[in-house]
This record gives sequence, C-alpha cells and structure tokens, in this order.
Amino acid sequence: MTSSTPVLEARGLTRSFGAVQALAAADFDVHSGEVVALIGDNGAGKSTLVKALSGNLALDSGEVLFHGEQVNLDSPSAASRLGIETVHQDLALAPHLNPVQNMFLGRELPAAGILGRFGFLDNKTMFARSKDAFDDLGATVRSYSDPIGGMSGGQRQAVAIARAVAWAKGVIFLDEPTAALGVVQTKAVLETIRRVRDKGIGVVFISHSMPHVLEVSDRVQVLRLGRRVATLATKDTSVEELVGAMTGALDGAK
Repeated sequence: MTSSTPVLEARGLTRSFGAVQALAAADFDVHSGEVVALIGDNGAGKSTLVKALSGNLALDSGEVLFHGEQVNLDSPSAASRLGIETVHQDLALAPHLNPVQNMFLGRELPAAGILGRFGFLDNKTMFARSKDAFDDLGATVRSYSDPIGGMSGGQRQAVAIARAVAWAKGVIFLDEPTAALGVVQTKAVLETIRRVRDKGIGVVFISHSMPHVLEVSDRVQVLRLGRRVATLATKDTSVEELVGAMTGALDGAK
C-alpha cells in the first residue's frame, strides 16, 4: 500500500542544453512501496530527468520534493544522504573487486580501536552485512571472494541492486536493469525489483521493454518531448496504449 504523499516528486522541471530543451516543465512522482516505470522514446528526456533526480545534473527551474519537503539535489551525495540511490546501466561496479568490496566501495567500515586509525578495515562486519543484503533479496552470488568481473551479467546486476538497496531509504532508480540479460537472469532481476518494492522502497524502473514494464510495475509514467504526457495504472493499460502515449496518439492523457 502506498502513502498519499509521494516519497519523491518533481514539479515543472526544465533543463536546456543550448537550443535543445531536454525537460520542458516535466512532472514526476513515485510513492514508497511501488514500482513506477518511466518510459519514452529516445530523446524524450528520461536520462535527463533521472540525472536531475539523482543529483547528477543541475536544473534550470522547477522544484523537487522528498516526502513533501522541498530539497536541493545538487550532488549525488546529497541524493544519497536522503536515501536516493541509482543503479546505472553500466552498473558502476569495480570489476577487480569482489562483491563485498563493491558493496562497501566508498563506504568502507574501519576496524575498531587503534587498528582502524592505521587503515585496517572491519572485513568481518562488511562480509556479514553484504551476505545479509544478498540473502534478503534472494540474490545468487557465486563467490564472495572472487572479482566481480568474472561473474555473469545477472550476478553483477544483483550485486549492484543489492548495494543500492542496502543504502537506500527512499527511492532506487534502475536504468535498463534487464538490458542484455538472458531469460533466466531477467526473471531473477524482475523478482528482485518486486522484493525491493515489498521492503517499502520506491522503485523507478526505466526500460524500453514494454513486456517487462507491464510485468513488474504498478504505474507507468510516459515522457515525450521533455514532459510527462501520461500516467497509467499498469493493470488497466496495454502495450498498444503505452506505445500510443509515447508516440503522441494519447496527447492530453494524464
């Protein structure tokens, strides 16, 4: 069940790159405990909107609210402090590090006492927390000690999502999380998304796959020419309607 106030809301966001207007008074919202699919054709403004809402891009105008309070997402760290995490399409994992090291990359836990002052880490705690995070999401990790670069795309995706969930308190953006994955790996990722939603986190699922959108989302928000042109309940829509919204056949739908 979702709350009446969105966990994250964008109102009238605008952003131009020279003569190109990437966002034209764009609106967006996601509630705790729901999956919102964000769709649109190439150039619709999806990437710009996600970058703005994850602290990676400054806006020309508009406002962003977190739990109903206006916030300034002027950096990725500002977004992270609020509990907003992003799993980028390239995953942003360090291939030479193992899953535990990737989980705590940039957030390493120092050892207790004097050892921590000399740069020693609390590897036991980091391992235990990482294993709990993976187990909690049903993620299959082949090895906790091997470099992640040698693992399958599905396993790397699971690590990236688990890392985001471990640090997120409000919203996770997933940018094309099923791209280039096989059928079995895709099924596992979609099930992971459901588990994240069931933890009460708002999930924003960016995808070009309409079947995946219909399978995993609760609502769909459609961007076209830099603005939101439709918000549709997934259970009441179809691939044909979504494509119609993306291409302009449903202009004026909200």
